[in-house]
Amino acid sequence: MVRRGTPYRGILFVGLMIGEAGPKLIEYNCRFGDPECQVLMLRLESDLLALLDGVARGELAKLDVTLKPVSAVGVVMASKGYPGEFEKGSPINGLAEAAALPGAMVFHAGTRADGEKILANGGRVLTISATGDDLVEARNRAYAAVAAIDWPEGFCRSDIAAKGLARLEKGQ
Repeated sequence: MVRRGTPYRGILFVGLMIGEAGPKLIEYNCRFGDPECQVLMLRLESDLLALLDGVARGELAKLDVTLKPVSAVGVVMASKGYPGEFEKGSPINGLAEAAALPGAMVFHAGTRADGEKILANGGRVLTISATGDDLVEARNRAYAAVAAIDWPEGFCRSDIAAKGLARLEKGQ
């Protein structure tokens, strides 16, 4: 694009699937990826607005991007049936308790308020993210926060960060 005289300035989110043959491009978007961004924001110390302004002006290289020296893990909680058909409207409890755990943060993606209740209103409903001094602690904190949430109509994967931990154990 630079050679054509139309350089790209903005966010580029690349979705990859890593398999036996190596990485394969699944999608790319000119925006942040939701759960990926949520995990990164927990580590960001720099002023996000200044960074985005630097991107828009083509001056990002002049800015320092500072991340907290911690690990972060995000676990998506989805409605049962997702990515296929799923029901909306099931109550989600324990959100305050989950968010009160050390290093944990609850991001809402597909919820809606009904008075004092929080109801599921989408497929990917929550991202439960947590930081820790290392990947083990971040993962344990994220799953402890997931366990604090009472939502029988929801589910999540139990293997998030498992490959990263396995590589660490092998010393890679």
